[in-house]
Amino acid sequence: MKKKHFNIFIVPEDHSGIKRFKFPLLSRRTFFITLGIFFIAVSFLAYDYVSLKFKSYEIHTLRKENVEQKLQLQAFSTKISDLELQMNKLQQFDRKLRIITNLEPRGAGQGQYLGMGGPSPTDEILTAPEEAKNNLVRRLHSDLNELKAEANKQEKSFSELHEHLLKQSSMLASTPAIWPVRGWVTSGFGNRVSPFTGLKSIHEGLDIANAVGTHVAAPGNGVVIKTDRDPAMGKMLVINHGYGVITRYGHLSEIYVHMGKKIKRGEKIAAIGNTGKTTGPHLHYQIEENGIPVNPYKYILD
Repeated sequence: MKKKHFNIFIVPEDHSGIKRFKFPLLSRRTFFITLGIFFIAVSFLAYDYVSLKFKSYEIHTLRKENVEQKLQLQAFSTKISDLELQMNKLQQFDRKLRIITNLEPRGAGQGQYLGMGGPSPTDEILTAPEEAKNNLVRRLHSDLNELKAEANKQEKSFSELHEHLLKQSSMLASTPAIWPVRGWVTSGFGNRVSPFTGLKSIHEGLDIANAVGTHVAAPGNGVVIKTDRDPAMGKMLVINHGYGVITRYGHLSEIYVHMGKKIKRGEKIAAIGNTGKTTGPHLHYQIEENGIPVNPYKYILD
């Protein structure tokens, strides 16, 4: 049986040199098989192309994320380095404060944060392979945990310093460090001849002469614990300054404060008088430490 063919003619515009291509006709079965193989091949190529495109996009995204992670790690490393420097400065400041305040230093081994050694973490992060990068991440987390622990210790240390300084501030404010009144010291602290008996006796304070009514000021913060009238001291006043220190004021004409009143340094508390056993208007000023009279000059700074 003669095979059937189909022809393709290529005709130039001037109809010269017509070319003919002759192809045998395939059977219907062969045609569909060929067509199926063609579509399978095209589908496979299309799938492969789409897969490659997707993988290429995925790789590009992963590379971009990897760069971003490295930059974040770089910033993280820089922040940790800055924190180490700040922590070292705080530790030096802590040490200076403890020296100034004469407060016992922290225990050995405390307050000495050991920073990361070796090459710069920033350089390593940007150039390290994956495993080395993971090691760096673990090291950064370890350093961060150490910094956190050291920060907690430093916070406790500063709290201790703050409490100590508050106590010091309270003690300084309560110390009777100024003159209660200005005038003439007519009798000092210690042995003297009594103006009443002519015998030697111990004078337990200072006698400061001035006019009746001259205001007497509190030499330090405290609480009034006694207002009374005594045969020898006349009108008298006692202030507790805390820390085992009290001050006594005698021969007053007026008392401006009452029992239990909290007073501040410089506050007017009384007036000079001539009450009790006295040869003239003056203030008897006395300081006691734990019940023992001491020379007021030991306290007076101005």
